[in-house]
Amino acid sequence: MNFNYYDTFITVAPDCPAETGTVPPDKKAGKTKPGIEYELASSQPYGYTMEELMYEAYVRHKGITREELSESGTRIRDEFYSTPKACLRASMLPKKYGWGIHFNGEGKLALVPMESPEYRKFAEGAGGDVKVLAAMRNSKK
Repeated sequence: MNFNYYDTFITVAPDCPAETGTVPPDKKAGKTKPGIEYELASSQPYGYTMEELMYEAYVRHKGITREELSESGTRIRDEFYSTPKACLRASMLPKKYGWGIHFNGEGKLALVPMESPEYRKFAEGAGGDVKVLAAMRNSKK
């Protein structure tokens, strides 16, 4: 299955409340899903495809240990991909926290803060042959 984006830029949602790229806060119980996505993507720009990031965030959010992955990693991966998943256009990073997401020609992604010149360049279509898509709205208005 390949549902990655290539040469694409996801802008923040039209109704995004953030004014700058903001690190998602943790909760008392630990990291949130957007917090994990942010941590992974920001620590390795252009290191993950969308599929890889979503799977790794799932594993960490569910607290699946490396031992469990080594014992039944194929089953866990198959279960994860057996049901439809929302793409990163539905992630809280571009919907709520002010991060654009750029996918290069290899499908690898990097976060781009909405206040940066790089964000404006991509959003205005000056990034060459990069397709520009908006993140999904937070409300149905």
